[in-house]
Amino acid sequence: MTRAKSSPVPVHFTDMRTRRGSSLPEKTQRLFKQAGLDRSIEKDDLVAIKVHWGEVGNLAYLAPPLVRSVVDEVKMRGGKPFITDSNTLYRGGRRNAVDNILTAYRNGFTMETVGAPVVVADGLKGTDYVEVKGKGPHFRNLKISSAVYHADAMIVLTHFKGHLLMGFGGAIKNLGMGCASPAGKQTMHSDLRPRVKKDVCIGCGTCEEHCPSGAIRVRRDGKASIVQKACIGCGECTAVCPTQAIPVRWKTDEKTVQEKTAEYALAALYGKQNKCGFLNFLTNITPDCDCFSWNDTPIAPDIGIVASKDPVAIDQTSVSLVNRAPGMQNSVLKNLSAEDKIREVTGVNWEPLLLHAEKIGLGSRHFKRVTMK
Repeated sequence: MTRAKSSPVPVHFTDMRTRRGSSLPEKTQRLFKQAGLDRSIEKDDLVAIKVHWGEVGNLAYLAPPLVRSVVDEVKMRGGKPFITDSNTLYRGGRRNAVDNILTAYRNGFTMETVGAPVVVADGLKGTDYVEVKGKGPHFRNLKISSAVYHADAMIVLTHFKGHLLMGFGGAIKNLGMGCASPAGKQTMHSDLRPRVKKDVCIGCGTCEEHCPSGAIRVRRDGKASIVQKACIGCGECTAVCPTQAIPVRWKTDEKTVQEKTAEYALAALYGKQNKCGFLNFLTNITPDCDCFSWNDTPIAPDIGIVASKDPVAIDQTSVSLVNRAPGMQNSVLKNLSAEDKIREVTGVNWEPLLLHAEKIGLGSRHFKRVTMK
C-alpha cells in the first residue's frame, strides 16, 4: 500500500463553508464520492461504519447527521451499514455492550438518527475478537473485534482532535485502538505484566477462567494471584475483571504505544484491501480525546473535511492543516503561532505513529491535497 515519493496519495478536501443547496451533510456525500470511497462498497456488503460516539458529557464527537450522510451513501451502493465501536478498557460509560449502546443512544446514535443499527464490535464484555497475525515488530498476533474483522468493508469516520499518547486522534488511532478488543488495548498500552489489587479482588475466578496461559489461580485466601513467569501479557484478565482488581498499567512510553497502535490499525484492515475508506472531520478540534466526559475549547478553528483511501496520508494531511491554522484564543494553546500546535498542546511527539505506519505498509505520508469545488 505504501507508495513511492514520486506518486503522492490524493487526499480530497472541502472547507466548512455552506450555503443553500450545499449543506455540510451534502458536502460530505460529494466528498465521499469524489474520493472514490463509494467504489469500496458492493451490493450486499456488510459495511462497518467505524465511529467514536463519545462519553456522556462530551459534546465534541462527530455529529450523528454527518454519520447519517455516509450511511445513506453506503445504502445507495447496495451496502448494509452498521455503526460500530468497541468496548473500552477503562472505567466509563462504554466498558460493556449494554452501557456502550446506551451511551451511543444518549449521544444521538440511534436507528432513527443515523439510519443504521448500532453494533458493539467486540460483544457483550469485550471478549468477541479474532486473532490476526502481526506484520510488525511488536506483536505476533493481534486481537481485532469480531464485527470489524467479519465486515466486508469499512468506512472510518473520525473527529480529529488531540490525544495524550498519540499527540492527535485521527484515522490510525480510530482504527488501531478503536478496533481492538479490551485485551488488545491493554497490550498496546503496557509492556508490564499485570498484578492483582488484593483489597479489590473478590475471588470470583473470572480472570482464572479467561487466562490462556494458566498463569492465574484463586488462592485459599479467596484472592487471585498471577504467576509472573507464566503470564504472557495478553491483557485478558484486565479486560474481564468485574471489579477492576487488575488495573491498567499505564507505563508504556509514547513512541512504543504509537507504533503498537499503527500495527493494530494495519491488522484491523485485514481482508479488506480496497474495501476501506476514511474521512477525517477537522471541526471542534479539542485538545483531548472524546473518551473524556468533557471537552475543552478547540485549539484551532473549524477547517474542513478530508477523505482518502489511505489512513496515513489522511492523518498527515490533517496534522498539516491543523498546524498551519491560526491558534484559538482562550484555549489551552498559549503560543497561538506555534509551528506544531498539536505538540505544543499535548507535549507529545506524534511523528513516530506516522513513521511506523508508513514503514509497515499501512500507507504513505506523501500526499497531494485535492480541493473539492
